[in-house]
Amino acid sequence: MTDAPLVAVLDYGSGNVHSAVKALIAAGADARLTADRGLIHDAAGLVVPGVGAFRAVMEALRAQRGDEAIERRLAGGRPVLGICVGMQVLFGRGVERDADTEGMGQWPGVVTELDAPVLPHIGWDTVRAGEGSELFRGIEDERFYFVHSFGAQTWSLQVERPFTPPVLTWCDYGSPFLAAVENGPLSATQFHPEKSGEAGIRLLANWIATL
Repeated sequence: MTDAPLVAVLDYGSGNVHSAVKALIAAGADARLTADRGLIHDAAGLVVPGVGAFRAVMEALRAQRGDEAIERRLAGGRPVLGICVGMQVLFGRGVERDADTEGMGQWPGVVTELDAPVLPHIGWDTVRAGEGSELFRGIEDERFYFVHSFGAQTWSLQVERPFTPPVLTWCDYGSPFLAAVENGPLSATQFHPEKSGEAGIRLLANWIATL
């Protein structure tokens, strides 16, 4: 598709990136896995994938100066979508057992272990989409695929008008945690859209439509 918007998928050594690229292409994007800083900045959208531990992802991002690339885009109001640990590192800190790691701090808060009897949280689950969500438009009642033991379980960012308040989407597993956030140019999902079948493709298409 020659008119498909260019979406850069940040290549900083994270696993599971090729399925994200394929899903974005299926959703209508010209998706490219890249570490090229010019392309990352100029693309219509940037996707930040992430699997594994919070600390390992933050170390890999900083080693490739990926955190700087993300911050530069957001400073210019350019859209970014984080996925799974790519969502978690947007918060202030991540606490995983004995590891207390500073995150990117785009949102205040701490990512902690879920309060659930069985971990990890693996499989398909429903979410409670926030009012006015663009990501979940038309798919509010669908199920999405989760694989994680940690998450953001509180939200403390207060936004005063005339600024638009963020749209928060929650999921319940043992206790509530944030399944997705839409906050201006910055959006993120705790679940994996690229593993969520047709519902995931439609969510990515909804995001691409906002670019």
